[in-house]
Parts: sequence; structure tokens; C-alpha cells
Amino acid sequence: MQDKPVALITGANQGIGFEIAKGLVAAGLTVLVGSRSLERGTQAVETLGERAVALQLDVTDQASITTAADRIREEFGRLDILVQNAAIAAAASRSFDSGEELAAANRPSVVSLDDMREVWDTNVFGVLAVYQAMVPILKDTPNSRIVNVSSGMGSLTLASDPNLPVRQLFDASYSASKTALNALTVAMAIELESFGIKVNAVSPGHTKTRLTGFSGADTPEQGAAEAIRVALLGPEGPTGMFTHATMGNLPW
Repeated sequence: MQDKPVALITGANQGIGFEIAKGLVAAGLTVLVGSRSLERGTQAVETLGERAVALQLDVTDQASITTAADRIREEFGRLDILVQNAAIAAAASRSFDSGEELAAANRPSVVSLDDMREVWDTNVFGVLAVYQAMVPILKDTPNSRIVNVSSGMGSLTLASDPNLPVRQLFDASYSASKTALNALTVAMAIELESFGIKVNAVSPGHTKTRLTGFSGADTPEQGAAEAIRVALLGPEGPTGMFTHATMGNLPW
């Protein structure tokens, strides 16, 4: 087992995931840059420096997940931080010019079940598959923790507020997948509480990334800030929380 803490970030070759990787590298961790494409992961590592390691990891491919877990166990012998960042806003075959257009296409009455399954396969089932593969390693690593990158759009409390303008963007595909991710976060936190493993969800806010069509208000650096902060919390830190960098605790 190596003596330096090890972090794994899914979807880390670009956007918020890349900025989270940059922040954890700066904090002195060995950072495993999870990427569906090993080539793009390797390119990211060239920028991040020697503390970063490219790791081929497709959260929708069980064989890829198993291979990644085996490599982490054999090569590093520990996993201190798991950041579940990989996510998609829509099926690969679909593109939308605005959040309003995305929401309209994903209303419960019209959403394509195939498109919805593709989004949930990454945003929900992919998260659970990675969790199940990595939990044995996390349990063997003292003071380990999990950070799930969610979205304020997944908050049922906020979506139920008739005075909140963005509630009209709550849809059955992306938004609801983040609601499901929040539920998984609570379930994980409860399951791992007795092991001392912290599990929290964070919202990056409306960030200028490929996922949002670069239409956000915040930079990727700003969007990554809360995930970095929560990932680096000590053993006394909270578990089962949902937070944002400037808004603090968010309602589920």
C-alpha cells in the first residue's frame, strides 16, 4: 500500500471533474483520473502533473468498473476519496439549445423511455455500480469518504416551491436522475455510517461545462469548489449532507 492518500474521480478528463482533480492534486493526493477514453484521460494527466494517473473507467460498463477496481487494489492498495462526478444531461443522440428545450423534451408525458434509461444508466445505475465495486477498498482505508456530484435541480423541496422560476426545468430524465442520486447518497451514508465512511452530495451550481452547453453562470473552477472542500474534510466532518459552495446546506 502506498502511503499517500488516493482519490478516484469519475468523468475527470474535462469540466468540473478535471477541476476537482486539479484541486486534489494541489492538496497532495494521488489522483486517479477516471475517463471513458483512456486517450483523453492521458491528455488530462499531462496537464495535471505527476500526481495524476489516467484510469480507463466507463461507469456504464461493468467490466471496465471491475478492471478499474482491481487495478486500484493491486497498484495502490487504498482508496481514500471517491468522487462520483460522471454524468450526462441527455442521451448521446440528442442535443438541445437550452435548458427549457431539454425540459420540454423530457416531460413525463413525452420523454423517450430509451433516452431516459440512457441518462439514468450513467447518473444513477453507473454511480451505484462504481460504489459497489469500490466499497470494499474504501472500507479497508481509514477515514475514507465519498462525494456524489449532484445538482440543485434534483431537490424535490426546491422543485415544489411555486415561487422558484427554475422549477419549470424539473424533468423526468436529468433532474429526476439527480433526485435518485440524492436518495442513493442518503442510503450510502446510512449503510457506511458504522464504518466511519462519510458520504455527501454536492451541487456545483449552474456551471459553464459541456453538460450545460456552456450556458452556466459559474466557471468549472467555481463548480468544483464544493466537491473539493467536502472531499478534504477530516474525520470529524458530517455525513449525509447536500451542500453548495455559497448557498450552504440544500434541501433534499
